[in-house]
Amino acid sequence: MSAPQVEREEEFVRTASLEHILLEDPPAKRGSLGLALKELSVDPGHDSGVGSADPSPSSERTPTFASTKSDMATGPDVLSPSENLYTADRSAGVKLRMDRSTGGALAPPISVITMFRNTVQKSPHLPAIGVKRDKKQPEYTMWTYKQYYDDVWKAAKSFIKLGLEPYHGVGIIGFNSPEWFISDIAAIFAGGFATGIYTTNSPEACQYVAESCEANIIVVENDMQLQKILKVRDSLPHLKAIIQYSGEKKQNYESVLSWKEFMEYGVDVPDSDLEARISKMSPNKCCTLIYTSGTTGNPKAVMLSHDNLTWTTNVVGQMARLEYGKDALISYLPLSHIAAQAVDIYAPILYAACVYFAQPDALKGSLTQTLKEVHPTVFLGVPRVWEKMQERITEISRQNSNMKRKIGMWAKGVGLKGNMNIMNSIGEPEGWFGGWASLPWGWSLAKTLVFKKLRAALGLERCKICVSAAAPIMASTLEFFMSLDMTVTEIYGMSESTGPHTLSFPWDFKLGSVGKDMTGVETKIDNPDKDGNGEICMYGRHVFMGYLNQEDKTAEDIDKDGWLHSGDVGKKDSQGFLYITGRIKEILITAGGENVAPVPIEDMVKAELPCVANAMLVGDKRKFLSILLTLKTEVDGETTMPLDDLTSAARAWCESIGSQAKCVSDVLEKQDGKFLQEIQAGVDRANKKAVSRAQNIAKWTILPRDFSIPGGELGPTLKLKRPVVHKMYKNTIDNVYGD
Repeated sequence: MSAPQVEREEEFVRTASLEHILLEDPPAKRGSLGLALKELSVDPGHDSGVGSADPSPSSERTPTFASTKSDMATGPDVLSPSENLYTADRSAGVKLRMDRSTGGALAPPISVITMFRNTVQKSPHLPAIGVKRDKKQPEYTMWTYKQYYDDVWKAAKSFIKLGLEPYHGVGIIGFNSPEWFISDIAAIFAGGFATGIYTTNSPEACQYVAESCEANIIVVENDMQLQKILKVRDSLPHLKAIIQYSGEKKQNYESVLSWKEFMEYGVDVPDSDLEARISKMSPNKCCTLIYTSGTTGNPKAVMLSHDNLTWTTNVVGQMARLEYGKDALISYLPLSHIAAQAVDIYAPILYAACVYFAQPDALKGSLTQTLKEVHPTVFLGVPRVWEKMQERITEISRQNSNMKRKIGMWAKGVGLKGNMNIMNSIGEPEGWFGGWASLPWGWSLAKTLVFKKLRAALGLERCKICVSAAAPIMASTLEFFMSLDMTVTEIYGMSESTGPHTLSFPWDFKLGSVGKDMTGVETKIDNPDKDGNGEICMYGRHVFMGYLNQEDKTAEDIDKDGWLHSGDVGKKDSQGFLYITGRIKEILITAGGENVAPVPIEDMVKAELPCVANAMLVGDKRKFLSILLTLKTEVDGETTMPLDDLTSAARAWCESIGSQAKCVSDVLEKQDGKFLQEIQAGVDRANKKAVSRAQNIAKWTILPRDFSIPGGELGPTLKLKRPVVHKMYKNTIDNVYGD
């Protein structure tokens, strides 16, 4: 079934700029849009939004500052006076990095509120969000931008009545839904901090986040998440109410509201009360908290300002060539992560895109059906999503007839060669299209016979941008999709850079690179070695405000000149493409003093051994390197815990080498000779590609269970928690080294 085709307005802005922010005569009262637009501090006489990609400095673009005595009547788009580039104070403003004349650094700042209002004013009837409450529902339930805004307004007034205080958190824990979006933006409208909590958090981890942000309200998806909060509620002195947005309340718990009760709760709150809160906001003050995954300790609360969100969203949208009112996306990745928030919530609002919510079991298999229903124009996946898709395509291909397999192999060869030609033509005088001059023979035929049909089968035939983010992706996976004429490009950044810092697109990418600097930001390679590798430092308006209540940690990551030190090691080429070569905290220093970045070695092993799901290099302060390996196995449909049974792809690989192994225990308990010999052969092949003998793997071990989120080895975005794995398998590691 296709996604609902809601009638689009005849007139809309086709460029990726913010022309839609220019307003006509607005209504004097809030009315259905909930705003008094005449009071906005946006001058309709000039480019009023976040700005064009290369605005020229002028007196018209000088930002407005609030009075030092009071900002009571300034409105949400007036800067709060500050000379500090960072802060750990929840109510303080920061100095925006508008001291550079390059790119869009001088664009006037605006608030999230103004960004949303402008789109609603321009396009009230465009579809904004759609959801199916269950898989049997034939059509998506839709919200227009006007309906979306009105629900946010109602929710914000309810938050106020429930006792939300300015600069206090609204915790949100649950799977992606309209209620998640509405709660997030309503918290900002009401002057609080939108604060996502990972669904996998324990009650104690939820308590830590709620205490840190001094949450007055927590929004939960269902009874399972509710019970986590109820367990620790007595330890949360700031908590005043809990809202459950899905499922029936099993009991009438004190101060626990259903979503319907919540939305009706603030109807008698005067609009002026909410307007008064909005008038006290500033673009350079915090509105959202993103908690780090806490792989090396307690998570830190990353403070993001209105300007962080609106400026970054606009720059990315321009560079991605988003078309106002035309794009469709699927929301399924954890919204507690900045990547999902930026792509699912803020970019769609700015560019009037439509977001469809996947089913809660999206990563267990239902995402494929949602893709076929929505046909997204932009699709973001973490590396594991792309790897799973690769495995599924390979498995289906294996079941084809000999003739189809031969055609497929031929087409993949043509596709890889053609896309390599296109990639290598980037930067040439004739530009991206120069690559078409050297496309291989059979390109058009391969496109007709294979590529177009495959895209349609995946639901990606309209997708113009396929992105991998949040963790490193293997080069072999990128090459696989290039061979199918589906270029998956990488984005690099962190929560502390409001998500992205470098971007790459099908018209501007290099294999192995995470792209070029966003417009208006700068990269510095600090203390480079002889090969040009050094710490990646970032500067720009996307750099976060600081860590809430942690001034010392903030000062560790942002230096006195305002540069954010990422902790990642990388280098740039002559064309400006950035390459990540390691992470300072992950680098292993062997007993011989050799510095070893683990990820490239781990990726080489996985590329040589298709049966391997995860690999973790070990060897810090050791005499030699060893590696822990897990095999690709099926997962429990309910718990997502890895099972003992190998996947069909892994079993097929076993058969190809003459092994009869069907599960991990077959390999470990029966000591399958052929299987173990092939593992050693794969490690040997990887060693031959090592840059030095010090980077050779001397020993390896197969673990009895794959890494997973519920198992604790992976974070919410599937990043490997190395300290956790070290602790879990300490005895195994000690045995490898004879300790």
